[in-house]
Amino acid sequence: MNAHYKENLERYADLIVQVGLNLQKDQELLISAPIAAYEFVRQITAKAYEAGALHVMTDFHDEELKKIRLEKSSEEGLKVFPHWKQKGYIEMAENNVALLNLIAPNPSLLKQADPGRVALLNKVAAEASKEFSAYIGGGKISWLIAAYPTEEWAQSVFPESDRTEAVEKLWENIFYTTKTDRGQTVERWEQHISNLNERASLLNQSQFKKLHYKGPGTDLTIGFHPKTKWISAQFTNDKGIPFVPNLPTEEVFTIPDKTSVNGVVSSTKPLNYGGTLIKDFSLTFKEGKVVDFSAREGYETLKNLLAADEGASYLGEVALVPHDSPISNTNIIFNNTLFDENASCHIALGRALSVCVENGKEMSQEELNDIGFNESMIHVDFMIGSRDLHIDGEKADGTLQPIFRNGDWV
Repeated sequence: MNAHYKENLERYADLIVQVGLNLQKDQELLISAPIAAYEFVRQITAKAYEAGALHVMTDFHDEELKKIRLEKSSEEGLKVFPHWKQKGYIEMAENNVALLNLIAPNPSLLKQADPGRVALLNKVAAEASKEFSAYIGGGKISWLIAAYPTEEWAQSVFPESDRTEAVEKLWENIFYTTKTDRGQTVERWEQHISNLNERASLLNQSQFKKLHYKGPGTDLTIGFHPKTKWISAQFTNDKGIPFVPNLPTEEVFTIPDKTSVNGVVSSTKPLNYGGTLIKDFSLTFKEGKVVDFSAREGYETLKNLLAADEGASYLGEVALVPHDSPISNTNIIFNNTLFDENASCHIALGRALSVCVENGKEMSQEELNDIGFNESMIHVDFMIGSRDLHIDGEKADGTLQPIFRNGDWV
């Protein structure tokens, strides 16, 4: 481990605590992480206490245990969920806990697993987590998804490299895309967030009622309710504290009117969903709902995803990301939605985000339904952007204004 790597890792830990979580004095922190990340979790824990954290808790997990359960458990066993744990998460959220989710997915972990059993396990977990998910989707508490490279994930990205070299390459790209590869990281992030906020402000001023997408395999229109708004990846929690829930991030996003999506859209990058890759897939929408779909790989997984509940076949997010951006310019497919969605325009199946609604946190479920807010226990982003994507915004009088040409902002 050389000095340069240690400096970058230090900056990455600082970025997570200071910018991503924006941890406050006397606030509690919960870290969910794979067991492989234990040394980095220790480093973040030290940074958190230095920032004034009252208490830091850890929730370690291991993907291989999930795989063993899927292979060995009875079907009834797959329906068991530790509700005491979910109650604990909700109790912590009510006490303004900050949540860090360190992710290190193995994209091929469940390649041989029965898609039906995987779908059942995912559904049980999603149903049990629905109440806590509202704290995340509504931005009620500070939360952050950041990445930690494991050998399995690194080798899926760099299959020509040995394990050690693959991990080193993945760390280099994480440092580069999170701007922790050189000094003044916090200042550079403040400027980056300011630029994204400016994009969101311009979109809100334009008051587009629809977006028209055109590209290879894509001819799609998405409509919006006037009460929805574009935001950047900086949220504000219920205590009035700003935080950045994804590191890295390049997107500005909003939510669609769930019944105003029509046409066909094709994926441009693989989707890693719960340990299974879905590749080269296409969805056809009519009045908001997926009415047809195809996939070259992962068809059954996509089928089960769309059938998770009623809202799973409707959209809950629309995000704009330029093709000319740091993650995209690496020319790497990360097999990890956190990175791949920030290299490409994307949309999400499932649960909408109330942070994208004016006064959304105060609105009743009926009021949200009236503006086309999608409810679901899932929220799954997938990538549709490329250098060949064109997007036009349609105003109330029907005039079209170019927003993206050849994958980038006009």
